Amino acid sequence: MDVTFKNIKLVPHPTARSQAISTKKISAGSVVVSVPAFTSALLEAEKGQRCDTCFRLPPDGEKLKKCTGCASYFYCDIRCQKVQWDLEHKRQFSQHERMDVILLSHFLGRTLKTKPVSSADNSHDPFSIFLSLLPGSHASQRTLDSIPKSLILDDSLVQDIYSRFGNNNFTIHSHLNSIGHGVFPLASRLFNHSCIPNAAPRYVQGPAQPVLMEVVALRDTDVGEEICIPYLDPALTQSRSQIFQYTYGFTCQCSSCRDISQLGQIPKPPDSSETMSSLGDELREYVGVSDVLGAELPTPSLSDLPLGLRCALHESYMEQLSEQFSKASHEGDYNTAFGSGLILLALYLLIYPTNYPQIGLHLLELAKTHWNALITMETSGVGAEIRSQVRIFLSHANRILRIYGKEGDEHGPLDELVKLDELLSADT
Repeated sequence: MDVTFKNIKLVPHPTARSQAISTKKISAGSVVVSVPAFTSALLEAEKGQRCDTCFRLPPDGEKLKKCTGCASYFYCDIRCQKVQWDLEHKRQFSQHERMDVILLSHFLGRTLKTKPVSSADNSHDPFSIFLSLLPGSHASQRTLDSIPKSLILDDSLVQDIYSRFGNNNFTIHSHLNSIGHGVFPLASRLFNHSCIPNAAPRYVQGPAQPVLMEVVALRDTDVGEEICIPYLDPALTQSRSQIFQYTYGFTCQCSSCRDISQLGQIPKPPDSSETMSSLGDELREYVGVSDVLGAELPTPSLSDLPLGLRCALHESYMEQLSEQFSKASHEGDYNTAFGSGLILLALYLLIYPTNYPQIGLHLLELAKTHWNALITMETSGVGAEIRSQVRIFLSHANRILRIYGKEGDEHGPLDELVKLDELLSADT
């Protein structure tokens, strides 16, 4: 498959099927490629809250329009309803329990309007590209049995399509919160995975059109460098290798996976609060996260992680820190929030690659927490220090989140950055 774009081209890879390499220097924040969803499906929790076509939330004071044919789909207006009706929905009016069934039904509903092709590799249309993707090793017959018979014109074709679902679909998110699943064949065909990617997908919503994936460069990329994206959250330090093998059929050879493998078995974090506190202090010291951040964020080495800190890579440790920080922030326990928030930042900087959007979001949360402390606590004597911290967190968050750019719903992180900066300026 000969594919060339403005910034990248597809070339052979020594171990994978192929790789997308840059044909010119790509600056951080640049869109490498844009890919509209071939088909998509909302998560069950989002049904009725978002439009089933464009995934947008309705404007304040307005309600979505329910499909009168099945009462299971909701739309912004007649335009969005017509888009999905023309593509797929008029061929299926069934209740589905599983996301795979819903997404596959949407896919088949749309492909019934697509003329079969004799050679998938010779065509650049999304359906042909999807059939050219490598199949996975696990396909549930139960899911296939749940597909409406009216959508199945060719049993073997349905098997071929479904065999490519688990390892080629994407989680669609808004402000990095999952809202649905989507099929983006070109993105699946172009980009290999890395746990330290130099690019990441973001999702753009527009009226009466499918969700658009934009693959954004997270850092400056040189000519000839492979562009990689994350297939899953790099924070899954323990389970990622098993997921890669079971779902995708490969062993990740990125430097992060190699380093974690060489560190050996990851022990559980300590149980006692005193030992946990010491672990957090030592982690911050190793990473270089002091009480006052500098102009540059540290870039710690994972391969040199001391033996006593390896338990910080246990997935439960990040979960505990996240819960502690969130709870303390919302309940106004700011001293606890400050401490756990900085430890969590150190862990993010250790695990995630440079400019990863989750780092930017956490820095924004740290800025908001410090601001809330500034306006609610008795801060005589420390008000100037806290205000300075807010500015530093905002500066780092602004840089990272502007590289990633605007995603999903209105009033997102970039808007919060502007608002908090205005409040801070007005308070000085």
